[in-house]
Amino acid sequence: MDEQQPPRRRRTEPLLDDMGTAIMSGKDAVAFLWQVPDDADTRRRLAELLERIRDLSTKQGRTEMPKLCDDLLVAVRAQPTPQQVDMLQDGFDRLYKLWAAAKSGLM
Repeated sequence: MDEQQPPRRRRTEPLLDDMGTAIMSGKDAVAFLWQVPDDADTRRRLAELLERIRDLSTKQGRTEMPKLCDDLLVAVRAQPTPQQVDMLQDGFDRLYKLWAAAKSGLM
């Protein structure tokens, strides 16, 4: 007997809304900090993005994302170090995963 495998479902990225756009912009800004860790303009932009993400996620009733944004705001304002930039990068990756899970209906 020929058994056909069920068609594989292609994985697609969720469509970007305001929060998704802010998270992606933050990920790009953090990537830039690896090259110029003490860039004040980029840090100011990251703080604005984190405050925006925190406000949007609070309005949506999310509990973990605003807490994570508060932690990342502390990191943005701290002395620039490679560990701090790594923490920011991990934080934005986590924000993205939480956002994507919420968009897909998993949360």
